[in-house]
Parts: sequence; structure tokens; C-alpha cells
Amino acid sequence: MADSVLRKALDSGETLVAPGVYDMISAIIAEKVGFPAVFIGGYGISASHLGVPDVGIMTFTDILERVRMISEAITKPVIVDADTGYGGLVNLRHAVRSYEKAGVAAIQIEDQEFPKRCGHAKGVQVCTSDEMVKRISVAAESRNSDNFLIIARTDSRLELGLDEAIKRAKSYSKAGADLIFVESPQTVEEMEQLKKDIDIPLVFKMVPDGKLSNLDSKVLAEMGFSLLIYPTLGFLSAAEAIQNAFYEFKTTGLVKKQTMQRFDEFSSMIGFEEIYSFEDRWDN
Repeated sequence: MADSVLRKALDSGETLVAPGVYDMISAIIAEKVGFPAVFIGGYGISASHLGVPDVGIMTFTDILERVRMISEAITKPVIVDADTGYGGLVNLRHAVRSYEKAGVAAIQIEDQEFPKRCGHAKGVQVCTSDEMVKRISVAAESRNSDNFLIIARTDSRLELGLDEAIKRAKSYSKAGADLIFVESPQTVEEMEQLKKDIDIPLVFKMVPDGKLSNLDSKVLAEMGFSLLIYPTLGFLSAAEAIQNAFYEFKTTGLVKKQTMQRFDEFSSMIGFEEIYSFEDRWDN
């Protein structure tokens, strides 16, 4: 069952910053760096586990196993992108119960049509507001504890406009959502309008190349956003570093220019010192 850490932090007015993690290494690093929470998105898991785009190919079983492993390995709250619920309402109920049992602190549910796709991909289509209200209502009914938070995300801004996105957000809040995430606001003025019109905590997604990517976490906190997620930070940083190192090795036969963590530091990070300590206590 989810604990109250995330809810208490949000209720206190604190702005939480959660980087996107996609495997055990990125999750462990995020915790050791000191982030208060982590975000697991479908894009990173789909790419790292299956090597395919986030267009609804990955199954619930695929992501649940990885979420469970990350949740067991770190102590910080885990927030998970639950897409549209992986099917119908029964599938969503199963996902809510499974994620809560796995120790997840919050899930994000989207108002896209099933199968969903990444919000920045071509061909995104939203379902009716009534359908999404059912999803939120089922999720709220299916959780065992109010500490398991529900983030309602609407992708309607680009297709249907800001007014419709705000109207949907209010409906989702009434249906039981604990936080609202309006995908792709286009200006600072739109973000200010969201804060003015929506009376529950707001989520903002930070991206490296969006229209509002110049806004840092401090500015976003001052604007009143409660949860800041940066889903692509981990895997985009890793991909660039790995590609550069591999390219240098392929072309020169050596790796001199790329920055690498020392092997002993990496070994310590993933727990070798604890293993050695255990062996010293029991192998005598």
C-alpha cells in the first residue's frame, strides 16, 4: 500500500521535482543525487526494454515488472505513467490495484483513446470527457488508500484548445483526481490561467526542446506548480553519453574524451560494499 510521503509533501505546499527514470541504474542514481521522487514514463521503458516507440506496443506486464523492481530498490516515492489504463475499465482497475500493491505512490492516467501514444507523437487523439471521468472514477474506487494519488492528464489542449482542457480538468477533479496535468500549454499566460482556474495541485512536464523549456524548476515552483516531472532527462542524457563513447571507441580504438564514472565508484553505487560486508560477517 502506498505510504503518505508524497501526499504530505504536496499538502504542505512543497513543489516536488521528479526526474524520469527508466531502469535500475537511473533510479538508484536519482535517489543518491537526492531527488524527492522519481517518475517512470512509458517512453523510456518502451525504448529501453523493447527498443520500440511508445505507441501502445508495450503491455502492462512489461512495465509492471520494471516498476516493481524500481519501487523495491529505492525509498523515494515512485510516480508511474499508467497510460489510459492498458485497455478497458477492468484493465484499469487491475492496474491500479497492482501498482498500489507494488508500492507506487501515484499514477498518471490520460484522456487519450486506446491504444495511446506519446503526447508529442503524431496522431494523438483524445477520448470523450465522459469516458475519462469513468477512468478517474474507477481508479479512485479501486485504490485501497487515499495516499495512492491519481494524476489526471488531458492531451486536449492542442486538439481542442485551452478552454476545453480547463473544462476537462475541472471534471476530472470532481471525479476524484488528486492532481491535474494539462499537456502542452503553449505560453506562460496559459500556465497562469491553469493555475487560476484549477483548484487542485498541478503537474508540469519539463522537456529539453519545448516552447517553455527555458522555465527552470524554481520559476515553475513560484508559478504554483506542485509536481514537476522531467520524463526524458535520464534516457536522453544516457543515450548521448553512450553514443559518444561508442563512436569514439569505434573510430579511435580508445576512449579518452568521454567522461566516465570510475569503475570502483559505479560498483559502490550499485551495492558491492554491502555485499562485501555481508560476506565478511558470514563467510568466516
